[in-house]
Amino acid sequence: MSRDKLGVGLIGCGSMGRGLGKNLREVETARLVGVADVSAEAVAQASSELEAPGYESAEALMARDDLDAVVIASPPFQHRPLTELAAARGKHVFVEKPMAANTPDCDAMMRAAEQAGITLMVGQVLRYYPCWWQILELVRAGEIGQPIGITVTRIGGWGGWSKSWRNSLEMSGGLLMEVNAHELDFMCQVCGDVTRVYAEADHYGANDPSDYPNLYFVSLRFASGAVGLLHASTMAAIGDLSGKVQGAEGTLLYTGGFSGGEIRYGRPDEEPRVIRIGDIQVEPPVRKELRLFVEAAFAGAPSPIPGSEGRRNVRIAEAAYESARTGKPVSL
Repeated sequence: MSRDKLGVGLIGCGSMGRGLGKNLREVETARLVGVADVSAEAVAQASSELEAPGYESAEALMARDDLDAVVIASPPFQHRPLTELAAARGKHVFVEKPMAANTPDCDAMMRAAEQAGITLMVGQVLRYYPCWWQILELVRAGEIGQPIGITVTRIGGWGGWSKSWRNSLEMSGGLLMEVNAHELDFMCQVCGDVTRVYAEADHYGANDPSDYPNLYFVSLRFASGAVGLLHASTMAAIGDLSGKVQGAEGTLLYTGGFSGGEIRYGRPDEEPRVIRIGDIQVEPPVRKELRLFVEAAFAGAPSPIPGSEGRRNVRIAEAAYESARTGKPVSL
């Protein structure tokens, strides 16, 4: 690539998209060349905030000669057609999680990227947040030995989503994709690939308009032999973001998640060590994921978070949905 900066366009100008755009502008090797959304109001707001030309269609944005890549922050059901559109024009793609609302769409996106020879990266940004980054570093360093069990809780919210597409399983991918693609990804980062899924779920609360369950308990069996449990809900009056990793030689607990909490870990017969999450210094997570994407696209290097990993998280969620519906475990 002859340019000294990667020309990037933003597709999807909601709050998530604008946040991605602001972080992209801090990546030295990238230049935001335009923003697009089907909503004229959203385009106008993003164009003003990000100081970039606005377009009311992805096609118009992609017609720019200085566009090398796109960041897709649209609702999940739009990820496949937008990725295929970009790939057909030879544009690299960063797509927000979940990769798509179903595995056939993920497969189509991966095929399109492979055929076009472009970089496809999925935005599983939780990996780069201080709490989870630190946990992964500790686990990989062998501080608790081989992981044999993991429990993750992410509950909060009350009464459904304000945006209609988020309340639709077909459009959003449901709770375990739209929200918990992060937690499923983290659990796989710790314990490896999943081989079997069993789930119980239901929809509670008359004031929640979503057409899918809003409370899940998902049991996972990993190829490594480890077992896991995810507690996920958007109908919890008091939120909780916490977890435990049990290792063959020690245990790790975390509370607070994004801020104000701590990580405790240790082995038998020793005093647990404590790390305050607020003391962990990392590169701003969203900026980091975009920087890694830009660097990979420039270098023609492997994607930092490839489509196969985004697809894996979607497939686990689908298996949980099937299990909750049938009452039987699902093998992967």
